[in-house]
Amino acid sequence: MEKFEKLQGIAAPMPLVNIDTDMIIPKIFLKSIKRTGFGKNLFDEMRFNRDGTEIPDFVLNKPQYRNAEIIVAGDNFGCGSSREHAPWAIADFGIRCVVSTSFADIFFNNCFKNGILPIVLPQEQVDLLMADSEKGANARMTVDLEAQEITTSDGDVIKFDVDPFKKHCLLEGLDDIDLTMEKITAIDIFEGKAAQARPWV
Repeated sequence: MEKFEKLQGIAAPMPLVNIDTDMIIPKIFLKSIKRTGFGKNLFDEMRFNRDGTEIPDFVLNKPQYRNAEIIVAGDNFGCGSSREHAPWAIADFGIRCVVSTSFADIFFNNCFKNGILPIVLPQEQVDLLMADSEKGANARMTVDLEAQEITTSDGDVIKFDVDPFKKHCLLEGLDDIDLTMEKITAIDIFEGKAAQARPWV
């Protein structure tokens, strides 16, 4: 998993509330357990017409936001069914950070496991970031995970909280498999002893 240290990028404003996982990645596209390839279908029903043409008014189709790496969203982002494909699609598209006043719990935790930083802030601070993101591609935000700070294009600094263990995993680029592999020596010793004690297993 790619390390998350400091991100400076374009933020896309998505003020809709209750953006659920089926809006993020419709169920019709859940045909693989690979983590890649879902970005092209991110927000599919909002991004594309039925004939496959783009809906020009959707934020990520606008030229200034096509390379966005941050989403500033409305309340309760990632609600709905608990599909891990949702953060897979977000990450595959190139989004590294989502800011909202609240997230669905399962989606929130899945973000950290897939290299995405979800940040919870009070409404007034989200409003400030939303207004900054509406300035377009020239208004780049900086998200500094080590310092736990977001800096707007105007230089305003907003502090955010993050669980220390989840922060460590993002900074080091550790997913669940990586965390297990850190203990491989202890696992090998345990399995060796278990094989001696119970050779019939």
